[in-house]
Amino acid sequence: MFRKIAVLYCLCCGIFCIAGCEQERPLKVSLEKRVVLEKEAIFPSSKALRFAIGGMVVPRQGFNYYIDFLNYVERKTGLKFSVFGEDSYAKVNQLLRSGDVDAAFVCSGPYVDGKKEFGLELIAMPVVYGEPVYYSYVIVAADSPIKDLNGLRGKVFAFTDPLSNTGKIVPTYMLGQMNESPETFFSKYIYTDTHDASIKAVADKKVDGASVDSLIWDYLKKTQPELTAKTKIILKSPPYGSPPLVVRPGLSPQIKDKLREVFLNAHLDAEGKELLKRMMMDRFAPGDDKNYDSIREIKEWLEKKGSE
Repeated sequence: MFRKIAVLYCLCCGIFCIAGCEQERPLKVSLEKRVVLEKEAIFPSSKALRFAIGGMVVPRQGFNYYIDFLNYVERKTGLKFSVFGEDSYAKVNQLLRSGDVDAAFVCSGPYVDGKKEFGLELIAMPVVYGEPVYYSYVIVAADSPIKDLNGLRGKVFAFTDPLSNTGKIVPTYMLGQMNESPETFFSKYIYTDTHDASIKAVADKKVDGASVDSLIWDYLKKTQPELTAKTKIILKSPPYGSPPLVVRPGLSPQIKDKLREVFLNAHLDAEGKELLKRMMMDRFAPGDDKNYDSIREIKEWLEKKGSE
């Protein structure tokens, strides 16, 4: 079942692209197909761990590599997965909160929200280029005369998702430091749902600029250089804790331990190391909640400023 759902999602993702500033949302795998897991049970062979892969944190082109990695985790742990694709940060958190999803790759901002609101648990953090961090890139078209954030004043801008750290929270904070907001600074802004779509919107000159996840831009630079070559980075933010692997509160400790062990040791195994390479990751590091304190500080600052 895991493989069938995964293949379906990959096929769905491959047939959609952004058209102008109006983007069709990719088809989503129905949660009606999920396998129900008995809460707190050690995994019986007939049950499946419900795993969500956010289309916002995984490049669509690389989705199949994540599927391959989860197949690897299945073999190493003996657990079985049902995987779901979802292009909404809020929806993924809602599913984790309700227990309809057991584990997920999520954005750093929604992790901070989920930790505070319902005890979302951190399992592991991707390490890329030697560090468990990523950045927000503000990008414009390669031939644009715009050289800095101020040059985007009065322009059309693309955010990813209202809850996205690199795709909304960080650039909004940057504007706040200038005593501006998206509403006062841009002539118009849109949400594209995914970082891939934001990059393409800039490349196709459907928008003047966008804020995107550095991991996805860097991934596409290697796999689709013809796309990123049509854009340029005009601003790179400070580092933030990378988008983590999380599990819902109340998941069996034994299951969490199995997941943690395989994810953290995959780079020591020949097959795991090769799969991580395809995902353009060095390894997974133990989850350290302190890595997300800077995001908490930004969110608190924005909340305080919004209440003034």
